[in-house]
Amino acid sequence: MIALFLRDLKLSVRAGGGALIGVLFFLTVVAVVPFGVGPDLKLLSRIGPAIVWIGALLAALLGLDRLFQAERDDGSLDLLLMQETPLVLTVLVKCAAHWTATGLPLVIASPLVGLFMNTSGTGLGVTALTLLVGTPAITFIGAVGAAVAVALPRGGLLVSILVLPLAIPVLIFGVSATYAAVEGPAPFLPPFLFLAALTLFFAVIGPAAAALALRNSTD
Repeated sequence: MIALFLRDLKLSVRAGGGALIGVLFFLTVVAVVPFGVGPDLKLLSRIGPAIVWIGALLAALLGLDRLFQAERDDGSLDLLLMQETPLVLTVLVKCAAHWTATGLPLVIASPLVGLFMNTSGTGLGVTALTLLVGTPAITFIGAVGAAVAVALPRGGLLVSILVLPLAIPVLIFGVSATYAAVEGPAPFLPPFLFLAALTLFFAVIGPAAAALALRNSTD
């Protein structure tokens, strides 16, 4: 499992530019917002956490279609299906490697990106914390979409269509927790715990559903 994690980590970093492309896209999405809403610093500060979360969500969708594509192209997907290690565990490890290579850089970059939105110091820290807890859920959801679309020649768009509606609750609770910590008067802990619960839920459901979809794709 450690060898698989390291292998997938290297593939995720190399394929399509890896983390750099995701961070640059994240930066671009957030940077264009001030040009659209104008130079109102109070407005930018108020909508900043939501824009950062939306940018991170869209950036996280970029490489999801490649989660199983390399194994499909070189034929090693059949070996993964036939190995003694449970396929669910294999998918879980691949998701962890993919998030480390693509999701974690977004979390690290979020304080810098939040400066474009005139976000306060507390807002920057809380936004990064909620992204750290919530973005793994996007990867687990994306694993299902990637497994469904792995046999399709152009499955990238399909993955985004499948993942985006399911990721909306993650976005809602992530933004709600950030606003509660920055502005109040709503408490921070309830939406944050809901966000953590969503990640744990999809950590169980996502790999199992993706493993089932991968087995059906080879039938």
